[in-house]
Amino acid sequence: MREEEIERLRGVIRDCVSKHLYSSAIFFADKVAAITSDPADIYMQAQALYLGRHYRRAFHLLNASQIVLRDLRFRYLAAKCLEELKEWDQCLLMLGDAKVDEHGNITDTRECNSMYLDKDGEDREINILSAICFLRGKAYEALENRAQARLWYKAAIKADPLCYEALECLIENHMLTCDEERTLLSCLQFGPEDGWLSSFYSCLIKKYDKENVVEAKFRELEQSGGPNIKPSDKSVLCTLKANTDLLACKAEYYHQCGEYQKCFELTSELLEKDPFHLKCTLVHLAAAMELGHSNELYLMACNLVKDYPQKALSWFAVGCYYYCIKKYDQARRYFSKATSLDGTFASAWIGYGNAYAAQEEGDQAMSAYRTAARLFPGYHLPTLYIGMEYMRTHSFKLAEQFFMQAKSICPSDPLVYNELGVVAYHMKEYKKAVRWFEKTLAHIPSSLSEMWESTVINLAHALRKLKRYNEAIANYERALALSTRSLSTYAGLAYTYHLQNNYTAAITYYHKALWFKPDDQFCTEMLTLALADESHHGIDRIVEFRSGGLFI
Repeated sequence: MREEEIERLRGVIRDCVSKHLYSSAIFFADKVAAITSDPADIYMQAQALYLGRHYRRAFHLLNASQIVLRDLRFRYLAAKCLEELKEWDQCLLMLGDAKVDEHGNITDTRECNSMYLDKDGEDREINILSAICFLRGKAYEALENRAQARLWYKAAIKADPLCYEALECLIENHMLTCDEERTLLSCLQFGPEDGWLSSFYSCLIKKYDKENVVEAKFRELEQSGGPNIKPSDKSVLCTLKANTDLLACKAEYYHQCGEYQKCFELTSELLEKDPFHLKCTLVHLAAAMELGHSNELYLMACNLVKDYPQKALSWFAVGCYYYCIKKYDQARRYFSKATSLDGTFASAWIGYGNAYAAQEEGDQAMSAYRTAARLFPGYHLPTLYIGMEYMRTHSFKLAEQFFMQAKSICPSDPLVYNELGVVAYHMKEYKKAVRWFEKTLAHIPSSLSEMWESTVINLAHALRKLKRYNEAIANYERALALSTRSLSTYAGLAYTYHLQNNYTAAITYYHKALWFKPDDQFCTEMLTLALADESHHGIDRIVEFRSGGLFI
């Protein structure tokens, strides 16, 4: 067969692959490889077999060729076949020995050099070294060696910043802390034409920075980048400012700020444009949960189960619906199903623990939270919830230890500081409690909303305990500006005025508190005392006035 005829057949194979006619591609690739015995044609045949899901046959073809030991493309494709066959130990053996340090740098120079020498020639191809590092990470994660998986994912993204999958695994599986994510991004070597990608990646990582820092990141993208962005990158950013991925990140930020309504409105709009954007769907479910939109959760769950019955997200949505309507047994069942389908689904593990905690089944809740803490070392919520469970059982010292651990993972989440303040208050360390509550309010990434009313009330309580009555009153009034429906605020304000011997104001606020809960024992008893105190005080004032008159 002439060379031009063989080349025509190669073109047919490539066209069959592009049209997803894999059986045709396999048929013609087999014939071309038999005629030429060219390694490139053998590789093309193996690719067709892989795409046609004939993994065992593809691996046998590659492994039978001695080229697999010399050509990294052959070795990588053979390892991909083993990945699909779930033979993880064999997959690692096929990829060969290599070592990585704690920062994700390849330390085996010989291996590193050989990989770079053999990398593909196309300028815009993903570096083969990066792909191999990423596959090593997946193998280690499947073998539940998440520490090694984390290092190899870092090595993959460092070898080539275009390997988005590695960054996605690190972020979505919460393998790094906030500081570690920022450090990793800062050391990536982007190409001169990839300035836009650096800005985009910075919006994907955890968003617990101060409001002005996070808003600046989004503004940089929405306004076509900063002054150091090249004109070509500015045009890219300009077209991406309405991109669904970017807006989903913004919705996630709104959720973290506690602005659930803004988050829900944005995700609703995005899901109208792209109903199957799963990251946006997850944020939408979380916002609907916080707002108590059970009907929306029901509809979302039905649609997801119909379209994606094998995805953990679908059953997580069902769990969210049952949790929202307070049917915790059913919620627990579906959260459990989500974790069995995807053991790296952090939100499902947290939901599973919360469903137990809602029924005060502390041991099972702790088991779920501890599993999540082990699986997701960069995620501070499992340790935070463990601390909450210890606090519920009055183990305040243990609770404080876990809150401090959560703070070390994510030092800018205001909820962590709030819980530290609560535990200090329970341990009667009121000065420390005031300090933690003030830090909570300082770390809130947006203006105060009703969500943080309890923190302001707690601060006022702690100040009252320290006999700093005027500051306590100022904070109670600050809480009233956020919500006028809190019994605790009116009761605290009344009691503080009572301690200042301002009986008239105390009586007024006791009455307001009792308007919310007429049978409140504390307010009823204190109102009786305040009325008695005011009566005695009035008599004393009359006697004092009369005595003064006689003296005159």
